[in-house]
Amino acid sequence: MRGWIKKTSLTTCVAIIGLIAPVCTVLAEKWDMPTAYAASNFHTENVKAFAEAVTMGTGGKLTIVVHSGGSLFKGSEIKRAVQTGQVLIGERLLSAHQNENILFGVDSVPFLAPSFDASEKLWVISRPMMEKTLADQNLVLLYSVPWPPQGLYFNKEITSVADMKGLKFRAYDVATARLAEHAGMRPVQIEEAELVQALATGVAESFISSGSTGYDRKVWEHLSHFYAVDAWLPRNYVFVNKGAWDKLDEATRNIVRAAAMMAERSGAAKSQQMSDWYIAQLAANGMQVNRATGQLRSDLESIGAKMTAEWLAKAGTDGRVIVEKFKAIQ
Repeated sequence: MRGWIKKTSLTTCVAIIGLIAPVCTVLAEKWDMPTAYAASNFHTENVKAFAEAVTMGTGGKLTIVVHSGGSLFKGSEIKRAVQTGQVLIGERLLSAHQNENILFGVDSVPFLAPSFDASEKLWVISRPMMEKTLADQNLVLLYSVPWPPQGLYFNKEITSVADMKGLKFRAYDVATARLAEHAGMRPVQIEEAELVQALATGVAESFISSGSTGYDRKVWEHLSHFYAVDAWLPRNYVFVNKGAWDKLDEATRNIVRAAAMMAERSGAAKSQQMSDWYIAQLAANGMQVNRATGQLRSDLESIGAKMTAEWLAKAGTDGRVIVEKFKAIQ
């Protein structure tokens, strides 16, 4: 099924791009594109389809070469590398930059937008502000794709937050670090590419992520329990160095925009289509898969309320406007 979705996404994208007027033949340009996730991850597959569509749509005038798994730059280095022109395009987790600007973490406010439909509505509302913020940082936003809903991974049964106390918890952004602190765990900042080693060596004993990460990294080899929480759907985003973008002619920019539009749609569809499949694979490989209920759910919602209040207090008027507009359409 995964291969069919990828093929369909690329075929559709190229078909739309083919409707755009051909680009004049000039000296070809190559953009290296670092990503933080494994080549088999659905985000990476979607990025590769986007890159192929741009290359095909421009007739090779603009070629994008994807470097997955943090092989070119570590995840934490990608945004800065694109800002400074070391590379001209990249993909990164949006909420990883919440320490720079609180608005980047709106998709990780606990239980604010815990479904694919809600995530899409929140993105439509927040995107203009994201575009403006990124433009001020010498970046152009192309598209964004949500991860499946986030759940908790542990090496033992958990029935309440009290059972988490003292565990070493892999954090990937401000929100996950605060979750760990509120639950009495010890947050350890670890990139996704380094997760398996961290689990194998005991640097981390637990984490929150989607079923996709658990499947990609075969975490059943180190952990035993997964609890579906649907806490939030963090988003990856693809962005370009503004100077490099401005140097492209309008025809090329239109082709890239068309490819980005289709990548956003096909990526979101694939994330939703694969969400339950990933969870089923965790169970098929021996993990105890359960939904967070009872005291555990109550405790997590209590932590979520505290984290929401913290985020709103720091987000100021812009953050409150986004949340109020979003709640108004629910």
